[in-house]
Amino acid sequence: MIKVELIGFTPDAEKIIEEAGRTAYLSFDKKSDYPIFRIARENEEKLVYSEKYPKLRNSKEGDLIEFEGKKWKVKKRWENTAAKFIEMLIRSGHHSVLEHSFATFKVKGGSRAFTHQLVRHRLAAFTQQSQRYVNEENFNFVIPLSIEKNQEALKIFKEFMEYAKETYSKLRSLKIKKEDSRFVLPNAVESEIVISANLREWRHILELRGHPTAQWEIRNFAVEVAKILKELFPAVFYDFSIDEEKKLVIKREN
Repeated sequence: MIKVELIGFTPDAEKIIEEAGRTAYLSFDKKSDYPIFRIARENEEKLVYSEKYPKLRNSKEGDLIEFEGKKWKVKKRWENTAAKFIEMLIRSGHHSVLEHSFATFKVKGGSRAFTHQLVRHRLAAFTQQSQRYVNEENFNFVIPLSIEKNQEALKIFKEFMEYAKETYSKLRSLKIKKEDSRFVLPNAVESEIVISANLREWRHILELRGHPTAQWEIRNFAVEVAKILKELFPAVFYDFSIDEEKKLVIKREN
């Protein structure tokens, strides 16, 4: 089973993105750490910056509030101007600003078949368990669910894994280097990997690898990463949702 661990990220990432983005517009005077609301009544809508209206700051989406002597419904809440600004950047396609912040994950329990897909993302940095230097005589391996559910297939699969281990060990006993003995190792071998990417690239990875057509193992990875990124950077990943049952990451159209 794939295990994803966050091991590093850009502190105050969304504020850094806002600062970088506002450099393009020289709109630094519009920054605020207080919530912003879109409120509506009948056919009227307003944006309200709670920096000027402290009583509104604890309001939530769906709340009915009183403002300027009238009743309004809170349609949208942004926690600060960074959240609202980042949403604007994403909607407008100005995604390069998201490259100013990063996240790094360590991934365990994935197969070499999985990591070979992952390392194709060229705008990321990878460090992977080396089969040149690590002795793989007692390697762990990943079993696809389709094989695990089929007793005959599972028996064949496990027999082959044991044969691969035995063959690898025999080569090592003949003083064959690990870098050459590894040629008999199967794609099922577990391999740890560390991946770093900027938040623009993480959006791309999640959209591609969380899709229904992606391979099951990398979809599981995308779901676990999405959970962490949505909690850590809610504004950057506001338009992504997770289907736990189907193991999908869904990006809605803006």
